[in-house]
Amino acid sequence: MATNKHAQIRYNALDKCFRNTGRLFYIDDLIEECNKAIYEHSGIEDGVKKRQVYEDIAFMESEAGWAISLERKKVGRKVSFLYADPNYTIGKEALSDLEKSQIQDVLLTLGRFKGMPQFEWIEDISTRLKTISLPSEQRQIIEFEQNQFLKGLEHITPLFNAILYKRVLKIQYKPFKEDAQKEIEIHPYYLKQYNQRWFLFGWNMEHGFLMNLALDRIQSIEEAQTQFLENTTIDFSEYFEDVVGVSIPKDSETETVVLEITKERWPYIETKPLHGSQKVLERNVENVRIQLNIKVNYELLAMLISYMDALEVIGPESLRENFKHISKNLYKKYS
Repeated sequence: MATNKHAQIRYNALDKCFRNTGRLFYIDDLIEECNKAIYEHSGIEDGVKKRQVYEDIAFMESEAGWAISLERKKVGRKVSFLYADPNYTIGKEALSDLEKSQIQDVLLTLGRFKGMPQFEWIEDISTRLKTISLPSEQRQIIEFEQNQFLKGLEHITPLFNAILYKRVLKIQYKPFKEDAQKEIEIHPYYLKQYNQRWFLFGWNMEHGFLMNLALDRIQSIEEAQTQFLENTTIDFSEYFEDVVGVSIPKDSETETVVLEITKERWPYIETKPLHGSQKVLERNVENVRIQLNIKVNYELLAMLISYMDALEVIGPESLRENFKHISKNLYKKYS
């Protein structure tokens, strides 16, 4: 087991020894106290060795640690350790530069969850932690794909809570292709993100089917005084296995889609498969032929169009005809 796992426990044990003016602590005593503290915390008896304790002392004395000031008194062949100031303790000390840097790293990572339900505390704790003089300049070395300016993010928390507490909702909704908004009563079951947009899945009692609503088209939300209909049939952990994206055409069946990919583009598709069912059928010097077992929907079509110059749809025939139609329209526009 890595000794660093219990580093803070050891530092606290050493701190307790260094400020104890009632007895002398030699290196063997410090090792024993560290091992006692680790055992009390975790029940682990395989304790630290002398070298580790010396390294801990060196760290506590460094600027990266607490820059403690120790007095070393030689008694015979042994050396005892004591704080130069008997009133000093690392518990009263400000955070070390290393601890500040670690907290800053955590805040940068947690920042991607701002605005998500149950993560409202991040903004508050970030503000409070800034009072402990975290580094003002921190070079960002990781970025998550998230659009903080996306419309509809403000709806995630009320929708999340409605799902959690089983509340029926009345949603004023404006579809993409319609000018007027309409009221939809929905029994909310699930939230899913795809392509940096969020979607709500729930049961539409009026029409008797599972529907999805894009959060950026929601105009307003209010709770309906209707008995909530439990979801007893849909397992959302498996619901999207046969599709790309979030839309599942009504009464659609899984089809075998065969594509031919150019050798230049194949490395990208090989390392980032179009779908989990992707399988290589054959290869030659020019192309790689692959197969997908998938339901054809809008998102699949959009994804294939993004690779249009590098692939050919071999089947099914309906999808191939669709691509022929798209190709003719493109040719007319650019010829």
